[in-house]
Amino acid sequence: MLRGMSATDQHQPEDPPLAPYGPLPGGGTVRPMTRWGTPVMHRPQQRVTQYDDALRDLAADMTATMYAADGVGLAACQIGVDLAVFVFDCPDSTGRRTVGVVCNPEVTVPEGSDRHLDEGEEGCLSYPGAFAPCARPDFATVEGTGLDGEPVRFEGDGLLARCLQHETDHTLGRVFGDRLPTKQRKRLQKTHDKAAPDYPPEWPT
Repeated sequence: MLRGMSATDQHQPEDPPLAPYGPLPGGGTVRPMTRWGTPVMHRPQQRVTQYDDALRDLAADMTATMYAADGVGLAACQIGVDLAVFVFDCPDSTGRRTVGVVCNPEVTVPEGSDRHLDEGEEGCLSYPGAFAPCARPDFATVEGTGLDGEPVRFEGDGLLARCLQHETDHTLGRVFGDRLPTKQRKRLQKTHDKAAPDYPPEWPT
């Protein structure tokens, strides 16, 4: 997921993020971003069944790539890996950041009178340079497992709610453009195509 303001813009470096299950893994390698249209982006991802060093190394590469691209979340399919896992470092409506890794995510959102939509803009690191309004519930909860297989649960409002929904969608083979009307998606494509020279195939390496 991408937006105009990075996760670190809203806080000073000494203001640490919330990390209820530990910090994001470091030491990873930045990889090129996989783009919309690549088959792995448009099919449900394989569930994580092995919690090992390979998974941790993948999460480290995802983290490095997310930060290099100035994003607030990244799913494994966005670096070409068919696995249901995402990392995030994203602020809520107060600007407070939360960081985490979620494998095999399941997202829930409020229903009935508790459901309120956020009509804000959304973008995607796999379709860089383009943004469009995309209505989503303004609060979300995601549950899954962490890098060691332990249960994890995150929830929040604001951009964090959008991020949790956006990244879970990726693990299900959905991109946010799938949620847009045809005319709006065509406008999104025009914006993306105009910005394409700024995002070569090897970006953000």
